Amino acid sequence: MENSQNTPRFVWLKTVFEAADVDGNGIMLEDTSVELIKQLNPTLKESKIRLKFKEIQKSKEKLTTRVTKEEFCEAFSELCTRPEVYFLLVQISKNKEYLDANDLMLFLEAEQGVAHITEEMCLDIIRRYELSQEGRLKGFLAIDGFTQYLVSPECDIFDPEHRKVVQDMTQPLSHYYINASHNTYLIEDQFRGPADINGYVRALKMNCRSIELDVCDGPDNEPIICNRNSMTSPLAFRNVIEVINKLAFITSEYPLILCLGNHCSIQQQKVMVQHMKKIFGNKLYTEAPLPSEAYLPSPEKLKMKIIVKGKKLPSDQDLLEGEVTDEDEEAEISRRMSEDYVNDPRLIWLCRELSDLVSICKSVQYKDFVVSMKSQNYWEICSFSEAEASRIANEYPEDFVNYNKKFLSRIYPSAMRIDSSNLNPQDFWNCGCQIVAMNYQTPGPMMDLHTGWFLQNGGCGYVLRPSVMRDTVSYFSANTKGIVPGVSPQVLHVKIISGQNFPKPKGACAKGDVIDPYVCIEIHGIPADCAEQRTKTVQQNSDNPIFDESFEFQINLPELAMIRFVVLDDDYIGDEFIGQYTIPLECLQPGYRHIPLRCFVGDIMEHVTLFVHIAITNRSGGGKAQKRSLSVRIGKKGSEYTMLRNTSLKIIDDIFKLAVHPLREATDMRENMQNAIVSVKELCGLPPIASLKQCILTLSSRLINSDNTPSATVYMKDTFPYLEPLGTMPDVQKKLMAAYDLMIQESRFLIETADTVHDKIVQCQKAGMEFHEELHNLGAKEGLKGRKLSKAIESFAWNITVLKGQGDLLKNAKNEAIENMKQIQLACLSCGLSKTGSGNMDAKSKRCLEAIEEKDTGDENGRL
Repeated sequence: MENSQNTPRFVWLKTVFEAADVDGNGIMLEDTSVELIKQLNPTLKESKIRLKFKEIQKSKEKLTTRVTKEEFCEAFSELCTRPEVYFLLVQISKNKEYLDANDLMLFLEAEQGVAHITEEMCLDIIRRYELSQEGRLKGFLAIDGFTQYLVSPECDIFDPEHRKVVQDMTQPLSHYYINASHNTYLIEDQFRGPADINGYVRALKMNCRSIELDVCDGPDNEPIICNRNSMTSPLAFRNVIEVINKLAFITSEYPLILCLGNHCSIQQQKVMVQHMKKIFGNKLYTEAPLPSEAYLPSPEKLKMKIIVKGKKLPSDQDLLEGEVTDEDEEAEISRRMSEDYVNDPRLIWLCRELSDLVSICKSVQYKDFVVSMKSQNYWEICSFSEAEASRIANEYPEDFVNYNKKFLSRIYPSAMRIDSSNLNPQDFWNCGCQIVAMNYQTPGPMMDLHTGWFLQNGGCGYVLRPSVMRDTVSYFSANTKGIVPGVSPQVLHVKIISGQNFPKPKGACAKGDVIDPYVCIEIHGIPADCAEQRTKTVQQNSDNPIFDESFEFQINLPELAMIRFVVLDDDYIGDEFIGQYTIPLECLQPGYRHIPLRCFVGDIMEHVTLFVHIAITNRSGGGKAQKRSLSVRIGKKGSEYTMLRNTSLKIIDDIFKLAVHPLREATDMRENMQNAIVSVKELCGLPPIASLKQCILTLSSRLINSDNTPSATVYMKDTFPYLEPLGTMPDVQKKLMAAYDLMIQESRFLIETADTVHDKIVQCQKAGMEFHEELHNLGAKEGLKGRKLSKAIESFAWNITVLKGQGDLLKNAKNEAIENMKQIQLACLSCGLSKTGSGNMDAKSKRCLEAIEEKDTGDENGRL
């Protein structure tokens, strides 16, 4: 490319040089040239630019350090051309040196998963990113503009949809994960660290929605917040809540929970109440919970409210003050570890005024699930130590999930973590625990997971749990070994292409400025999904190491999965951390993306990125519309049916038996359609992650005769886009046409049959649910009790989960098939497979597209 002096890039560089060459001599000082290149590409180091000029001058045996126009262009091209981006540009543009609007449109649709893209939108991108005036006027994007576009926020890996609140915020509070801080007043470790107001500032600015206040008696009848291990630098309680009041809703309008650790005398408790009422005013949520309700209010209803979590006096006794069990977690653990420990709860005095500030987060002690499910009120919350919660999660994972459907659980780190290290929050999120308190002051992998998880849903501090963990009757165990009932597994395809501007690891001194980077990809989620793979090491390259390696991960519960990219320096002494980025799977954007890496403490590092390609596909062949309209086949094997379980309750088993055939039909229809799509891709010679748009473009190119006329044309039959041969065809084209025809037939069959099958599944689900309240009585009649009865109830929940999940999957498959038909027809029209040619869409085609859209929206009567 650089050998030609007429390329758009060379013409642009000449104009840049001439504008800076004030004397007009065609040469400039090396210092001026270096500064000019740094202005054009701020990521380059000055030493590297100077070295490049010296190499060029040495190769020409020049003695002067003055730089000519040609040398300037040569140096810029060699320093600023990323080979992997250049090859991508040539591939997209079909061997041109630039992208025009049509090339860019195809790239955005087929690779980047952008829907409803227009030529004008592409021209706008070119105008904003192309560096040369000629390119902006003529509408093309050369290598430097394309590189700038790829590293811009528009090509960020994080889905911009999730930068705002996108989840349903009207569910009960117990249905959300809540961003929570432990010992919020600390900015150092919990053993020696002083209390610091900046702990609250940092937590609230990081969207934290549950913070802790350990309040003790202070001088002059003013309560204080302090680290009771060191008692140094106490904070005035009043000052802390003034800061909280100021920042409470600066990053999120959803409720803030104050976990009050009360260690004050009655007198100073009354002072606390006065301060909170005066400073928080009507933000304080003190409405008494209604016994007629069954669940907590929603975050939407509690917007801009501050909720106090703490102990409460019995409501049936008219006491001005009374004794309650102590909430001092650290002291409780210390007492339990002492030799003379007796299992008697420690009591403290509580005044009525402070008790009345607590409404829907009344602290109670956990005994066991049997007691809780029988007698715990929905407005009561239990706190679990890390060790206790880990034991319960391992021994009773299903019970923990069911408990958390109705009640809030708060998990706090072990007091043994005197360095304030963090627990793994994923272990407890997998069981549905909402408030997993983290030591914000301690960076590292666990805090990376926590911060990454709460980036989603607009960073509002609340993330809706998967429906299988919320539905009243559903079965889920975090320890499941494979497919989650009713959830479609996905395959994550990651290609690590290259890295940019990796810094030297902090504190590294053994190898000077040289680093040998490699990339680790970690998957975090339910245990069945956890995995880790790594690239090869690239020797001595921090500026633009090329990895070019692909990986696949099967994800059984995508809604709980996160991916963490970690870049490390390969060193025989011990691999050192360079940077990381953690993102929920649900927030990934497909296509070619740059990942902005974060340093150890979590800040984004300027210009430090990973260049990757992402695709998310269904395990058995098809994919979701638009963003995930991709397919993959892992081995060609028979259908895998999610089996219903025997409950040993005859009347219920008879109902569930009626669903066996519809469930098999639903699975077969979905898989037949997906396999038909995969077959077309394979015959087109495309990889499984190719999109339908790419598929039709390749198909059309293979249906062109030697005289450049199409050998087939699209025609609409009952609103479906079929292909009709024009004359005789060779066997290869016949095979391709047959595969296309099968794809349309399978899609059509699913679209036209889905409603009927879905109705049968829903009817069985509704008929089964009518017996939900009668399970114990039916079990008694059948002679089931104890473990056998529990097993019957568990199997019932499993079956209901399967029916609901498979119904939803069929509904989604129908919507996907309808979307596919629209995409296929549009693609056929745009690439010349229509009788009217590629330019215009005739009236009949428009009517057919409208008819397909009516299929999409015509069933709004509730069946689908």
